Amino acid sequence: MHWVTGGLHNFQLDIVGFLAILGEGSVLANAQVSTLSKWIFLPRLLPAPQALLRPTRPSKLEPHPGRVTGVYSGNDRDSINHIGNIVCDGNSMDDYSVRCVTVGRRNINQAKSKTVGPLTGVLFLGAGLSAVLLALSIYYGDGMSLLATALLSLLSSLIGWGNHWKLHLPKRIEKSGKVPRGDVVIRYPKGSFLVVKCEEDVARELYFAPESIEYTLSHAPAYRMLSLLGTLMLMGGVIALANAEPKLQIAWAGAYMLLNAAYWTVAALPAKLHWDTSCFKVTMEALSDSDKNIKGFPSKNTTFTQALWKVIVLTRNANWARRGEAAPDTKAWRAWMNDAQFTAQDAHEAEVPIKHGVKTWQVPVWNAQERLRELLDEQRAEEEKGVEEV
Repeated sequence: MHWVTGGLHNFQLDIVGFLAILGEGSVLANAQVSTLSKWIFLPRLLPAPQALLRPTRPSKLEPHPGRVTGVYSGNDRDSINHIGNIVCDGNSMDDYSVRCVTVGRRNINQAKSKTVGPLTGVLFLGAGLSAVLLALSIYYGDGMSLLATALLSLLSSLIGWGNHWKLHLPKRIEKSGKVPRGDVVIRYPKGSFLVVKCEEDVARELYFAPESIEYTLSHAPAYRMLSLLGTLMLMGGVIALANAEPKLQIAWAGAYMLLNAAYWTVAALPAKLHWDTSCFKVTMEALSDSDKNIKGFPSKNTTFTQALWKVIVLTRNANWARRGEAAPDTKAWRAWMNDAQFTAQDAHEAEVPIKHGVKTWQVPVWNAQERLRELLDEQRAEEEKGVEEV
């Protein structure tokens, strides 16, 4: 086997070793869902393993920006739980568009990472490249490349042990007594809305109670020691790689370039592709002016006022809008919401759905934009009159 035989003056720290620590962003993009899978224990090459050698681990899933307000329950949150966002997938909505879905439980299983999916593909790609480099190291008798393969491949299993976790969505324990429906309205930063019709148990799981992360290695000091060991393995692997023969270094460089390209590609995919949320059943509903040719049947609007009116039609309620601060707290807007709620009582299921089998709600004829303009003009006139009298 080829080892360092020429003394310290032949010891090298070539730049090829730095390829092993590039690509941190692509690894972190799906770090939480990937470490939920049992495939995370598979020995393999992993770009930028230092990204997962953190002093502390996340205590919750990353929330998404938005305002979640219960229509009847009185609940209100200024962010969207990660799983709730994945299940209903509202991030891709256009500005001022409105969608409506019904979400129910299929079984008692939990949401989990997909057993077979894009992330599984890159894991097996890393394992395959690790096996190829191991074979090449043995074939060419390169001990340093063999050592680098062992250290950097086993490092991924060590990282998997330290970061593997189980997801627990909270459930309502006390079942006695009647509770209001769990319907929620989600308002996104771009002014779009998603109406989710569901029972209180589902709303609690997806939107209002925090998800619980249970790590396989729960002892924090033990995890920090494991991270230290992983850091030493990473440094040793990079040094060994730098002292491999040039032809093996070329193979290593090609392997890491291919891995980084694969991880960047997977990171660019929608997050929904990496999760198995089949335990929830999502049924699309629509408004009479929804676009039947677009997934989710969004109702497109040119202003926030029009979008807000459509949501009030779907909920037949404007109290959630006041509680969720969906509109300015002025006399004109308060009057407008009262008018909108009153008019929305005429909303009913359309006789002709926009598409077969899709429950469609008929939007009452009412010019929400014009009515708001009238009320704002009246408020301005009252304010000007008050100033003149003073």
